[in-house]
Amino acid sequence: MSELKFAAVDLGAESGRVVLGFFDGSRLRLEEVHRFSNTPVRAAGTLHWDILRLWNDIQEGLGKIALHHGPELAGIGVDTWGVDFGLLDANDALIGNPVHYRDVRHKDALEQATTIVSRDEIFERTGLALLPFNTLYQLFALKQANSPQLDIAGTLLLTPDLLNFWLTGRKAAEYSIASTTQMLDAVTRDWAGELLTGLGLPRQILPEVVMPGTELGAIRADLAERLKLDAQTPVFAVGGHDTASAIAAVPFDGRQAAYLSSGTWSLMGVELDEPLINDRTAELNFTNEGGVGGKIRYLKNIAGLWLVQECRRAWIRAGREFSYAQLTEMATNARPFGALIEPDDAGFVAPLSMPEAISEYAARNNQAAPQNEGEYVRCCLESLALKYRWTLEKLEELTGRKLEVLNIVGGGTQNKLLAQFTADAIGRPVVCGPVEATAIGNILVQLLAQGSLASLDEARAVVRNSFEVETYIPNATSKVQWNEAYEKFQLL
Repeated sequence: MSELKFAAVDLGAESGRVVLGFFDGSRLRLEEVHRFSNTPVRAAGTLHWDILRLWNDIQEGLGKIALHHGPELAGIGVDTWGVDFGLLDANDALIGNPVHYRDVRHKDALEQATTIVSRDEIFERTGLALLPFNTLYQLFALKQANSPQLDIAGTLLLTPDLLNFWLTGRKAAEYSIASTTQMLDAVTRDWAGELLTGLGLPRQILPEVVMPGTELGAIRADLAERLKLDAQTPVFAVGGHDTASAIAAVPFDGRQAAYLSSGTWSLMGVELDEPLINDRTAELNFTNEGGVGGKIRYLKNIAGLWLVQECRRAWIRAGREFSYAQLTEMATNARPFGALIEPDDAGFVAPLSMPEAISEYAARNNQAAPQNEGEYVRCCLESLALKYRWTLEKLEELTGRKLEVLNIVGGGTQNKLLAQFTADAIGRPVVCGPVEATAIGNILVQLLAQGSLASLDEARAVVRNSFEVETYIPNATSKVQWNEAYEKFQLL
């Protein structure tokens, strides 16, 4: 068969890109067409996403595809981070710039909401860990603040759904991104209307839920003309949550495996056929999110490389700029097993200075603070590896599975030091790759949607056939040190 071309729009919390995928019937190859930063903007005390600049970059990337590769595309798909949204008025105009999930406006909303509807009831209905930035609490915060936005809102669209609307004119809520909101019933896979009513939130602004692989329609005629794309180019709802797309591209090899999507966030879990909703899941704050192929992503949200990213930003502000490669080299040569942190401590969510927050945490826990950049980064990486071990053990307990291997996908796989630390900490092989899992998964769903692939298993076989992975084996000589560090970590 001749090669099919697909565009994947992939927006992460730090950067975005437009990727072109070429599929020849058995192998997939990628070409990055346009990469751009995703820099939040603070205005009048509120942290916003610069959604119109992102939309402009998306159009620029699609235009570059048409310019260099011709107007014909077999599909376009969009994935982004979770929980955040835009509100449209009755005329489908955007009401203000979407607010960033790390903004302080909703910091107390979870506690306030759960005085009206109990934590147990919310979890039993949604199967989702109660996190203060979930869409439910962002909306509740608007209600508590008597925001006029809710009064004039006609439609709520989560970030990838908003971009799909601008691409096609169709308003829909893709299942995997909807499942991050804490407003979706985990069993019926539709909006939890009674929960919304109980909190006084409008159900009518939520669009229909569609599954990954739904064809939303052709690209808008005016957009196709301006970008020089074929007017019949279809746009598909993919795994709209970037983690859902990434997990669709995990090249599982038949062994019982956990996955880790590694980037700004670390999302670690297993694939299930049905949600796992019980008291122990709630107690340990695991979550049931929607996946591709009707799967449930049963996982734990972990702070991830946000810790290192924020350290680097703090040092740049202080006039000391280092590349990530330089920081990793410094960490390699730094003193091992110094201070340890709980990556998900509340003090690390949005600190003014991440190094200062780490030092304060160390002091509170009777540890000597890191003394230089290398020690700070090593502290973050060792602590993440130990949190992965804790999470893996809890996954085995919760699911009754013996997990033999950990598959890591995403940009974090490029940090080879963290990959080796993880193998050493968990005492099991770690298979890293592909780096481009999110864009790959995005394109795989499009291939499934238009019939070039028949199943998720077949799609993952394409990944194994197309992209190299790297395996890290635990270092036996450091086993005792990692076990001792884990005992200390558990006390935190």
